[in-house]
Amino acid sequence: MIVVVIILLLAIFILPNLWAKWVLARHSRGRDDYPGTGAELADHLLRRLGIEGVEVEVSEHGDHYDPQARRVRLSRENYAGRSLTAVTVAAHEVGHAIQHHEGYAPLAARSRMVGVAMRAEKLGALLMMAAPFLFILTRLPGGMAIVVVAAVISFGTAAVVHLVTLPVEFDASFNRALPLLKEYVPPYDMTGARHVLTACAFTYVAASLASILNLGRWLVILRR
Repeated sequence: MIVVVIILLLAIFILPNLWAKWVLARHSRGRDDYPGTGAELADHLLRRLGIEGVEVEVSEHGDHYDPQARRVRLSRENYAGRSLTAVTVAAHEVGHAIQHHEGYAPLAARSRMVGVAMRAEKLGALLMMAAPFLFILTRLPGGMAIVVVAAVISFGTAAVVHLVTLPVEFDASFNRALPLLKEYVPPYDMTGARHVLTACAFTYVAASLASILNLGRWLVILRR
């Protein structure tokens, strides 16, 4: 029974990330019938929509839109790639640029919350590492419990923040990017494009579950 529970938990935590990676990889094959790369489509869409001041750059830190720098950043594969994944991911990130251009309030809130999540995860890891040493120094079990609770709150905050950003991701995918892609992607590729757009959003589900899994790992270490 315990083995079954463990397998189910691992499936819940790991499968969304594996599925998203599988979808993106499945549609990353180069296509001769596509007229441009992900970067070229992103640049074209920005100019066509009259979004000025936003540049498209290659990134070593994954695909994302930076509202502060006003940059659409694409991985090397999607920047130079001429594939369904490349053009769809590019359109998704342009979707965020459209949100920013139109003053979409949830995007601004998301940007603040993501910063909170990153700080919370770092604080959680720091507190977890400090907890045993504080216990040894103070000999107060209650003090260690406080640190552990603080770490749980930190990791929990990171997980929640990743989840609540999902509406922003789905809006960028299906309300912004999808209508644009229908004009550039062949009809027989639209099902795959929808899958890629869903995978883009589900990366945040995977990040949330990873935060929870990381919390569980630290709790197991502390119990030892």
